[in-house]
Amino acid sequence: QVQLKESGGGLVQAGDSLSLSCVASGRSFDYYMSWFRQGPGKDREFVAGIDYKDGDTLFADSMKGRFTISRDNAKNTVYLQMNSLKPEDTAVYYCAAGRLFIRMSSAYPFWGQGTQVTVSS
Repeated sequence: QVQLKESGGGLVQAGDSLSLSCVASGRSFDYYMSWFRQGPGKDREFVAGIDYKDGDTLFADSMKGRFTISRDNAKNTVYLQMNSLKPEDTAVYYCAAGRLFIRMSSAYPFWGQGTQVTVSS
């Protein structure tokens, strides 16, 4: 089983940047890694994902250009760099691992506990 732990969330102002980290432990880190988020009163949505084999990435269209996903396989860590943050980005951000490189949350069996990101006006 893969265990995931997110960190780096906090309170920022609109326009600020924030970097989230997700550290994996347990089994070998041979999984596709993705970030999801769930804002207040909203459904969980896909943010970005990264291929463990070649680093290919997927982004939600609304976040492309502002957010960047990267990985460090040696550290079993995936990152989400968020720039130009907006109040609409306020959400709990979750790290997820799975064997399919897709946007559907149900395809990911392993999840972290989430880290809160709050963006004020």
